[in-house]
Amino acid sequence: MNQRLMAHCSGIAVALLLLAGCADVVPKPIVQQPMTARPPKAVADVEPSGGIFQLRVGGSYHPLFEDRRARQVGDTLIVTINENTSASKKSSTDASRASSSALSISPITGLPTLGLQNASLTASNASKFAGAGDAAATNAFTGTITVTVTEVLENGNLVVSGEKQVAVNQGTEFVRLSGVVNPDYILSGNTVSSTQVADARVEYKANGFIDEAQQMGWMQRIFLNVSPF
Repeated sequence: MNQRLMAHCSGIAVALLLLAGCADVVPKPIVQQPMTARPPKAVADVEPSGGIFQLRVGGSYHPLFEDRRARQVGDTLIVTINENTSASKKSSTDASRASSSALSISPITGLPTLGLQNASLTASNASKFAGAGDAAATNAFTGTITVTVTEVLENGNLVVSGEKQVAVNQGTEFVRLSGVVNPDYILSGNTVSSTQVADARVEYKANGFIDEAQQMGWMQRIFLNVSPF
């Protein structure tokens, strides 16, 4: 009997552990592409042409009279994060319906149903529905992050991606950004605003005991998912 009880308790414990593993799934980051890329190897020097300035073709080439802006794979770019979003929604519904009916029987002589003489029947029905909803959200995210050019598209646009990690005491903060940048939007300081980054994915997360304390326990999440109420 004790062995059966122990086996039953062990099975329950294993089931709870499996449920805990299923319920405590860490959400995947929205930035999935690589965070950085190394520049391609420089091509061997061309044969001397007798000129004062020799042209080098490769990842380290930059024109002489041009700002040091990101343009090739491996170059870095400073993105100024200026994300401000605000949305609101309000709706209301009001519907009503009413109906009534009446039935009466006049006195008729010679009928066997004398109990129904002068009888009347009335009925009425009314229904009303009212609903209202109101939602509002405001978000603000500012800061800077340096990203790396991971790919140069055929039209010249730059695919960028980057990550910043800051460890403070017992927690670590992660800032990730990826997107596509038009080189025409890059300013002289090799900076671009996040509002000008296409397909932008900006992510800010942190881990540590403070963030873990703000999360719902795995047992509560199990009952929240399976409870019909």
